[in-house]
Amino acid sequence: MKPVACLAGEAPVRLWGLGGRERLRRVLGKLGIEVLDDGAAPPPQRSVLCLRADYLFDERVVAALVDAPGVALRVTDDGPLLALHAPVGGAITAQAVLAGQQPAEGYVIETPDSLASAYQERLRKRSVPYVLPVTPAELPALERRLFGTAYKGVTDFITKWWWPVPARAATGWCARHGISPNQVTLTGLVLTVAAGFAFWDGWWLPGLVCAWLMTFLDTVDGKLARVTVRSTRFGDILDHGIDLIHPPFWYAAWALGLPAGSAPTQTLIWVIVAGYIGGRLAEGAFQAVCAKFSLFVWRPFDSYNRLITARRNPCLLMLTLCVFIGQPALGLWLVAGWTVLSTLLLWVRVGQAIAARRRGPLISWLQQVGKQIPADSRAVRWFAS
Repeated sequence: MKPVACLAGEAPVRLWGLGGRERLRRVLGKLGIEVLDDGAAPPPQRSVLCLRADYLFDERVVAALVDAPGVALRVTDDGPLLALHAPVGGAITAQAVLAGQQPAEGYVIETPDSLASAYQERLRKRSVPYVLPVTPAELPALERRLFGTAYKGVTDFITKWWWPVPARAATGWCARHGISPNQVTLTGLVLTVAAGFAFWDGWWLPGLVCAWLMTFLDTVDGKLARVTVRSTRFGDILDHGIDLIHPPFWYAAWALGLPAGSAPTQTLIWVIVAGYIGGRLAEGAFQAVCAKFSLFVWRPFDSYNRLITARRNPCLLMLTLCVFIGQPALGLWLVAGWTVLSTLLLWVRVGQAIAARRRGPLISWLQQVGKQIPADSRAVRWFAS
């Protein structure tokens, strides 16, 4: 049976538009945890999770506490208690223990990094779990921390190094004006369709403007969902569905927009579509046969490969550069060639992973930082922090 939760105190400032209690309510709601109203008595047969709302909790820490009855949390050995999971029968004294009015006898004391893992499989990165005090002076740093932890570690070089600064500004604007992540995603969908029609008619520059705006909003919607704790299943399916489906349609529209005879358009379309599907199948085959994590975090080489592999943004950059030199047909040739090479490399890596799997389970290099992977290596600096 899941615990119930009670919250103590309130943050003095709002982070990304959310007060401390509202943020914790959303985090706990994602985990299916009911939050009791102030003064409400917890059910005697349920354990109770108590958290201080004047601190910013890493979601991984909250999730770990949910599964750890009898654990109390502090950041330092002599610091105050910040949260505890009172076991069944301990609910009456839980809030008094959290407030320091009674000793935490019988509790196992943990810190954020001892309780939760630094490895984040979904975001393909490592980051140290945290619980931080919320103060007006620390507001900018805390918002930067939340935005940074929402960003994928292993992705293409445009998303990784070009978009973070403007995406943070756009995310803040959306949060302040009540724009939801799904609204951003739907705007991206409109731009996706507009770009496809523009390419089809040979309107290269208007189409590229729509396409680049869409790729930018594709970064913003996920970050907005994470910093405001507003992820939904519908939004996740919509976002990933658009990401998965639209690139080959853009390339096909680009081919159809070229002047007749400037390129073997049907052949190039089939090559690109087949290569794109083949690449996605290689990634799926790795997870189905070799390991549950992404192929791009198996070894540092694979993370470097993700920076430039034939996905939407690197291919879109090729098309853009070729339009600026007046050679849109050359752009399609480059996309076709790079897609084939990238897909062949992915399948080679799948084959190597299958061979390595026979010698034992595969482990992501992100889980080996500080062990087989030096903590000061370039791969760690670029992808794991």
